[in-house]
Amino acid sequence: MSRPARGERLTFAGPAGALEVLLEAPAGEVGSPVTAFAVVCHPHPLHRGTMDNKVVWTLARACLQLGAPAIRFNFRGVGASTGSYGAGRGETEDALAVIAAGRQRWPGAALWLAGFSFGGVVALRAARQQPPACLVTVAPGITRIDPDAAPPACPWLIVQGAADDVVPADAVIEWARGLSPAPEVALLPGAGHFFHGRINELRDVVAGFLERSGARAAR
Repeated sequence: MSRPARGERLTFAGPAGALEVLLEAPAGEVGSPVTAFAVVCHPHPLHRGTMDNKVVWTLARACLQLGAPAIRFNFRGVGASTGSYGAGRGETEDALAVIAAGRQRWPGAALWLAGFSFGGVVALRAARQQPPACLVTVAPGITRIDPDAAPPACPWLIVQGAADDVVPADAVIEWARGLSPAPEVALLPGAGHFFHGRINELRDVVAGFLERSGARAAR
């Protein structure tokens, strides 16, 4: 069962200016030591992607369910974040700035890094420079933007809808098979890109992976 969350809207300093941030923490654990925190990256800024996307929200909920604070944020030029679209490079810099702020806020806590679609590729790129304890990429937009990153050494889950009409499942699976170390792939039969009607299943798959992998890394 998901735990209730308390949210705090903040502004973090980013490389292109202010970044709009929503930091959520399990409401019942105020004052408890934080052993892990999550950063979640949203879909493409030029296609109405924001931190309020339901898949991004679901990824944050999976982390909160396991007691980890979750940071969602808007890339440059989205919502109240300043700047303009950075073709993936700028957005990776934004993610790195948010990760750095999280590490400063919770020194020694493990990083759980996640992203959806375009944000999945950004999360992968950021993982190369700020290695997480575990990585989750949902329908990573490899056909829209070059991943341009070696696979991380940490546990890595790809969740892919088999009926995705934006990022074809076959392309993602073929790409994943060519990686070393290979990520874990969870294919959801019949699920589309936005996981309509499958959000709870997505949350459970991600939470199960984090519990197996991230929770151990956060000790």
